[in-house]
Amino acid sequence: MTRSIADQTVEELGGPGSVLTRQRQDHVDLDRLLHELDGTTGTVQEAVLQRIDRLVFSHAFAEETVLWPVMRRVLPDGEALTLRIETEHQEVNELVAALERDGLDHPERPARLRRLVEVLREDVRDEEDLLFPRLQERVGHEELRALGRRWELMRRISPTRPHPTVSRRPPGNALSGLPLSLLDRTRDLVDDGVRRSPERLAPAGRALSKALAAVAGVVERVPLSRRGDQPPTSR
Repeated sequence: MTRSIADQTVEELGGPGSVLTRQRQDHVDLDRLLHELDGTTGTVQEAVLQRIDRLVFSHAFAEETVLWPVMRRVLPDGEALTLRIETEHQEVNELVAALERDGLDHPERPARLRRLVEVLREDVRDEEDLLFPRLQERVGHEELRALGRRWELMRRISPTRPHPTVSRRPPGNALSGLPLSLLDRTRDLVDDGVRRSPERLAPAGRALSKALAAVAGVVERVPLSRRGDQPPTSR
């Protein structure tokens, strides 16, 4: 009987560098941030959500480009398993995009936040209890560590914002990943600067962030960025 990776030791997961160990640590960090989000409002809530976004979107992108192709190759039901997670990732993209677009006072914001937390927790449980134990059955510790190195590299150069129109699979996500990552991470630096020095940087910083978001929107809609989903999950 398979065991959730949540209940295994680091050694059982393949060591500190294993992709399973790295994934589980991100899930622990996400759980802490979701607890921190609970009960927040206004700009404090926005700040915590941004930290969640930076963790979640780079994590998911690395999964979709590094891990899920392996699972589709080594598991007979890998197609169905990864599609389930990709659908969850897509809903997270759409919820966060709506939260960013509609602002703090939108009447649907509380419901969207509740659903976002719900989907994120569902995604963690599906990965830890269902997908990753199945991967352990087919992949040894050495390969898990090799996947961990690839996953960590991809996570560090992945987008940090929602992009709901981009494919969840190669080639679309791989082709759009680098330009979207550069745009997102530049926006992160700009937004952090505005937050630290609003009086000095706010007007120009907000204008630059908006311009970078517009460029990202163009990249998202390039036909090649939308190729790969079968069946499509992106919108």
